[in-house]
Amino acid sequence: MPNPPRAGARYHGDQAALPGMLDFAVNVRPGGPPVWLTDRLAARLPDLGSYPGQADQRRAVETVAMRHGRTADEVAVLAGGAEGFALLAGLRPRLAALVAPSFTEPEAVLAAAGVPIQHVVLPLPFTLAGAVVPEEADLVVVGNPTNPTGVLHRADDILALRRPGRLVVVDEAFADGIPGEAQSLARDSLPDVLVLRSLTKTWALAGLRVGYALGAPEVLARLTAPRPHWPLGTLQLEAIAATGSPEAVAEADASARRLAGLRASMVAGLEELGLGVVAGDAPFVLFTVPDAELMRKHLESKGIAVRRCDTFVGLPENYLRAAVRPEWPALVDAMTEVLQ
Repeated sequence: MPNPPRAGARYHGDQAALPGMLDFAVNVRPGGPPVWLTDRLAARLPDLGSYPGQADQRRAVETVAMRHGRTADEVAVLAGGAEGFALLAGLRPRLAALVAPSFTEPEAVLAAAGVPIQHVVLPLPFTLAGAVVPEEADLVVVGNPTNPTGVLHRADDILALRRPGRLVVVDEAFADGIPGEAQSLARDSLPDVLVLRSLTKTWALAGLRVGYALGAPEVLARLTAPRPHWPLGTLQLEAIAATGSPEAVAEADASARRLAGLRASMVAGLEELGLGVVAGDAPFVLFTVPDAELMRKHLESKGIAVRRCDTFVGLPENYLRAAVRPEWPALVDAMTEVLQ
């Protein structure tokens, strides 16, 4: 039976961050895109009077393919990773198993399309060990690293979800925020694994909507069949090509390594408050507080936004998520006022 759409599935962190707030709710690089990237996009503004050309499309696809050691027909460029989720319903799965807690957009789009859904809820510490996925599920969606838990699953544990006639979809929206992109399946050419990537987080391009899918050519053909002509604009294609260059990939990895150090300091600060922090590797942290609603309201009064987590399937109400930012001491100081 199809599941009715769940209201909380369409809640996202940007709804918590009002203008002027210190934003720990959205996991996008603070400070905006790097200057070299905005300069490159600005240089294409005179071309907006023309339709996106095949040369732009080809350059974006070939850049992604080279970046991940894939062939061009294993790449589909997307208007953000979220478009990949929106297209999944067109594959007409009989039963979608969604590993939870996780990003809720797959649930929202599949439920709206009438696809039957079953959540596979992972208990703390939210790892795949012991996860029981229905054998009849022909579509499985899992995040790596997972939003909101921050848990980085072992690639072998994800591959263990494969079954004949099943497509495993791996949401790697934050994979480039992990040093060395550890445990990523982006370079693995497998007929039954589809990897979705986003470029909006690391490069602060949430307003441009850029990402891509990596998978078997026949899967990508089915996935993208319903799309209109010119699904991406010139600036989107330029951004994909720009951020896939070797220099950009190296910059992203250096940023991921800085974030890992910053994350360790932030986790230590939260733990000093006596809070339970979920072990993870992502550029955000999931933690518990005695009263999440009270804490959120207090932080809002201080001009600080964090992500509520009661909208995620499988999380109790006492969880909050915060992006890793250099201003984390301000978050800890504000929380101390309530906890004391």
